[in-house]
Amino acid sequence: MLQNIRDNSQGWIAKTIIGVIVALMALTGFDAIFQATTHKNEAAKVNGEEISQNELSQAVDMQRRQLMQQLGKDFDASLLDEKMLRESALKGLIDRKLLLQGAEQAKFAFSEAALDQVILQTPEFQVDGKFSSERFDQVIRQLGYSRMQFRQMLAQEMLIGQLRAGVAGSGFVTDAEVLAFARLEKQTRDFATLNVKADPAAVKLTDDEVKAYYDEHAKEFMTPDQVIIDYVELKKSSFFDQVAVKDEDLQAAYQKEIANLSEQRRAAHILIEVNDKTTEAQAKAKIDEVQARLAKGEKFEALAKEFSQDPGSANNGGDLGYAGPGVYDPAFEKALYSLSKDQVSEPIRTDFGYHLIKLLGVEAPEVPTLASLKDKLTRELKAAQVEQRFVEATKQLEDSAFEASDLAQPAADLKLTVHTSKPFGREGGEGVAANRAVVTAAFSTEVIDEGANSTAIELDPETVIVLRSKEHLKPAQLPLESVNAAIRTQLTKEHASAAAKTKAEKLIADLRDGKAPLDKAVDGQNWKATEAATRGQEGVDPAVLQALFRMPKPAAKDKPTFTSVTLADGSLMIVRLNGVNEAAAPTDEEKVQYRRFLASREGQQDFAAYRKQLEAQAEIKRF
Repeated sequence: MLQNIRDNSQGWIAKTIIGVIVALMALTGFDAIFQATTHKNEAAKVNGEEISQNELSQAVDMQRRQLMQQLGKDFDASLLDEKMLRESALKGLIDRKLLLQGAEQAKFAFSEAALDQVILQTPEFQVDGKFSSERFDQVIRQLGYSRMQFRQMLAQEMLIGQLRAGVAGSGFVTDAEVLAFARLEKQTRDFATLNVKADPAAVKLTDDEVKAYYDEHAKEFMTPDQVIIDYVELKKSSFFDQVAVKDEDLQAAYQKEIANLSEQRRAAHILIEVNDKTTEAQAKAKIDEVQARLAKGEKFEALAKEFSQDPGSANNGGDLGYAGPGVYDPAFEKALYSLSKDQVSEPIRTDFGYHLIKLLGVEAPEVPTLASLKDKLTRELKAAQVEQRFVEATKQLEDSAFEASDLAQPAADLKLTVHTSKPFGREGGEGVAANRAVVTAAFSTEVIDEGANSTAIELDPETVIVLRSKEHLKPAQLPLESVNAAIRTQLTKEHASAAAKTKAEKLIADLRDGKAPLDKAVDGQNWKATEAATRGQEGVDPAVLQALFRMPKPAAKDKPTFTSVTLADGSLMIVRLNGVNEAAAPTDEEKVQYRRFLASREGQQDFAAYRKQLEAQAEIKRF
């Protein structure tokens, strides 16, 4: 069992943990599962289990933070469409709830000891290859978790991982499927191409044709619908100079900081599992045997390598590294903290089996001085005050803007400046107009038609604005003179491409009927032959390659098949398929690779179908 967990920890478990840490679990709003719910504040119900509005708000916030973290300096605030975020977050919460229910129905479970092993073996919680309790606490605090909350979240994610592995891992691929896939994948094709170039210079356009195109596509030649907005901008950074930190608050924060420090203990253990193959009595007898050999003077490390069934530590003599309180199973931890250095415990029973625990070392916490933490704590305390001021000012700005008929009064109330944007359309523009929420508000009925101030719009977590329409520049017909050149360019390309297509179709017909020799140059263009081209052949236009492998097999060597592909410049590429080369039978190694690929693809499809089935059978209510 431990070996399976260890193996899995190199795959989906490890990926889960890393994904949790790096991506902040935003897309499914994992943090929300620890928030209280009420019957009066429901966002959805899944088979009678509630998802609260509070959970949804937390999930939306997580998604917002994830986008900012992932994009970094390339962050585009226009991505933060609140409706889109809420829909995505709610879907994620519903999917997660369905999968947890599915895992529960399938009787999947993880023990506390298994959680211990995953946490101890996660690289993000290690320093110099060893588990660090301090690092663990630092990481989960950054995510906003207590140890208990993180363990609860991880247990649920591991259950979903088990469910995914169980469904996706059951994918079955036959030998015939492997051979058929290998035949298609390794197949090559002999072909030749001839480029029938489009000739824009040969196209002669009249003014009447240009005018007709202009009249027919009149709606395409309009000035954009644009607005100019006035706006006031409230920035969180403006409040930092307005707050101060009291000495007593600094001292209280320091005491809270050092209170989290705890003694670290380095443990080693020998584990004998109780599982389907080993009964309680057999495991107890084995651990008693190991204990007796210890009593006779044999080394703990050597016995751990020989007997311990924990692959994560056995090869290291059972060494688990340093860890603080709250990491291990309660029974394991109680025994560990009752030992003196180099002392070995009596056999300890946990959910995993029987342990002999040895205390290898004790590290007292290093308590930093107030002076060393002063700058950090001062920034944190000021940030908390600034956050409160910012929230209050945002509410004041929104209330004032709602009551006012312009932005002058809200600006005066909060000592802000009224700015004016450049004209921008529904696709956005520069500065604040690059934000999709700003564009949406600027073109909303309330703002553009009714002349109202907008609600507060969050550009980023540090900035909110309120806007109103200053001027609406409605679409107007562009004169023919201003679009004449663009129309001529477009029509010339279309006519030249159409002429090339007609020529290519005529040539293909002559080639099929034998009226034109297969290898004769056309207008100075020679056929370009390629032998044994693969599906990923380099140096061939992807569109041509795609068309090539869709062509039917030639009936005979002297009866090639033909098709044509229109290129980006309007030219036509005639493709002549000369022959299809069947591949040799795949090697055993290739069969293994193909089988693994097909099984993985089938497993993913099975899991996706399983999720859809859960959703189809579930009673889901969105509020």
